[in-house]
Amino acid sequence: MKGIRIGFISDTHNLLREEVMEEIKKCNYIIHAGDISNEETYLALNDIGNITFVRGNNDKDHWAKGLNKSEVVEIDGFKIYVVHDIKDLPKKLEGVDLVVFGHSHKYFYEEVNGVIFLNPGSCGKKRFSLPLSFAIGILEQNRIKIIKHDL
Repeated sequence: MKGIRIGFISDTHNLLREEVMEEIKKCNYIIHAGDISNEETYLALNDIGNITFVRGNNDKDHWAKGLNKSEVVEIDGFKIYVVHDIKDLPKKLEGVDLVVFGHSHKYFYEEVNGVIFLNPGSCGKKRFSLPLSFAIGILEQNRIKIIKHDL
């Protein structure tokens, strides 16, 4: 598939599954919407390169001090707002094409007034009775196709 590949992950909670790593290593960019939970996981993901992290409520140790609660990423003119908890989303978002969030461990996709809201779900340790998932986005000509990956 042509286009820029973006891997969307969240709530890894100390676990990097091999099948997730295989897919995100094929991406041009990776976005992690928080709850990395330990330095080893953070460093392993950071070594892949081209990754943006936000700090989740479980990212508390020294390694996470430099992570922001939100980030804005622009890829080829496509603007992405990243936050761990959707409740921390600002009331006004200007010029944003995609909002990526985590925290609930539940996959979510919805388009509202031209803005896509995406929670890739959790791809770390299984929590609650929710299924595990992550997402890959294919960005072409300022449009993105989101592909959900169930684990």
